[in-house]
Amino acid sequence: MPGDPGGRPDTLRELTARHGGRGGLLPGALERARSGTAERPEAWAPQVAAAAGLPAAAGLGPATFFADLAAPRGERHVRVCTATACFAARGGEHLAEVEQALGVVAGTVDETGATSLQAVHCLGYCYAGPAALDGTLPCTGPDLAHQLAGRTDPRAPGIPAADTTGSPVLLAGIVGGQHAWDVWRGAVAGLRPEDVREETAVSGLRGRGGAGFPVADKWAAAAGKPDTVVVANGDEGDPGSYADRLLMEEDPERVLAGLALACFACGARRGTVLVRSEYPKAMARLRRAVKRATEAGDLAASVETAGPSPFVEIVEGAGSYVAGEETALIARLEGARGCARPRPPYPTDHGLWDAPTVVNNVETLAAVPWIVAHGGASYARRGVPDETGTKLVCLSERFARPGAYEVELGTPVDEIVTGLGGGLKDGRELVALQIGGPLGGFLAGRALDVPLTTASLAEHGAALGHAGMVAFDASVDPYELFRHIWEFAADESCGACSPCRIGTRRGLELAQGQGGPGESYERLARLMGEASLCAFGRRVPAAVRSLARAFGPALEGWNR
Repeated sequence: MPGDPGGRPDTLRELTARHGGRGGLLPGALERARSGTAERPEAWAPQVAAAAGLPAAAGLGPATFFADLAAPRGERHVRVCTATACFAARGGEHLAEVEQALGVVAGTVDETGATSLQAVHCLGYCYAGPAALDGTLPCTGPDLAHQLAGRTDPRAPGIPAADTTGSPVLLAGIVGGQHAWDVWRGAVAGLRPEDVREETAVSGLRGRGGAGFPVADKWAAAAGKPDTVVVANGDEGDPGSYADRLLMEEDPERVLAGLALACFACGARRGTVLVRSEYPKAMARLRRAVKRATEAGDLAASVETAGPSPFVEIVEGAGSYVAGEETALIARLEGARGCARPRPPYPTDHGLWDAPTVVNNVETLAAVPWIVAHGGASYARRGVPDETGTKLVCLSERFARPGAYEVELGTPVDEIVTGLGGGLKDGRELVALQIGGPLGGFLAGRALDVPLTTASLAEHGAALGHAGMVAFDASVDPYELFRHIWEFAADESCGACSPCRIGTRRGLELAQGQGGPGESYERLARLMGEASLCAFGRRVPAAVRSLARAFGPALEGWNR
């Protein structure tokens, strides 16, 4: 297989093509090998690659890149969340408490090999944190360490969810009892692919994963091309957001029906759902839903038997924030490191194994059945003219009424915070609000008169992202939060480009220092913002600036 059309060779693709595409089998093989040993990847990954007829680097690359593969694994493996919402819940103190309770330091296995502890960035329990997964058993709450030590019973409440619009789109099945497969069957029986694309274009639906690209435009770019693939991106990684987890766990049929409609609109015979490994319940429920849909004839049993009904497979992620970016996600599916790739070529031209590929976020696809059932014009009347429709907003544990709320775009942020969330627990004062995850931004607690739209938030130095909202009160040390943001950036940079790889580490060094930012930080922020390969590196300096503005004099000088 040749390199990409721009002339850049893709060695892994060439190798795996010569060996029957076996790179695509590597993720599962590596995970199986990891689960059977506490050794570092160097001890087992080369053998996995060799068994697939590939060089050692093909196994070592992803095995040392993805956190789930690189982390030491004992007989009992505990993943503790250290992401922003859990940090806010206890000021970050819960990690040390868990380490003491289990007798093991994060990133290691105890001396007997019985227990390992891995610090991860978000488990999707932002409404009840701090949180951990003991194997696949979730534990949440301020007594997290006691639960993991067996001194109290484990508990993990379900996600509180409510519709505020009067006619839910995304929560149509969860709170409205509507069945998405009925819409799919009606579409296949009475509509053409171009009809679905047209209604989606009229709706104005944009991607809900953060980029906000018009969905119909992406579908049109791939429609009619042979071997097109549609990927549902369930690698929700924004700390503070659990909308995708809610949809995949509580209404997987809506996600799959939306994926099937997207395949129908694009002429794709195959669909894939990539689910975060941190969401084991979502993985299990999606697989059961695929089995039921296949038995009912709504999905095909294989690619060979696919027609209007596509074949859908469920694939597990391996612990990487950046692998949620569409080109990095495609690299993961191919068995490579989850690094962002230069564009062009765009995935709709050359994506998964060089096939035209459409990547849509889970929440995006969950809106499609409603649009097809009610018409694009009905959807377009909701929200605001330039940003139509509804959005799931997730409120963190610090709120009096945390949970997922479906709201229309354009709803004022202060109405969401005070009217829906009830302000903060115990009447505490909201000092700062993070919106849209680590690449989103911060608003000062007294400056929330902002419509929930991409454009309005951008004017205030923030971003919509997944629309997760993490609240911070006066108990949080601004400098500790500042360092936390840079630690996340340094941990999760994929390393594909120097501005981000080196810039995040240098930013962390400066954040850990005692002096002010200085000219070197100003140059660093400008370089990252202008030269990074993907949105991760470009957005980190902007998020830091918004944090400094929100806290004011406490972080003076860092908002350059």
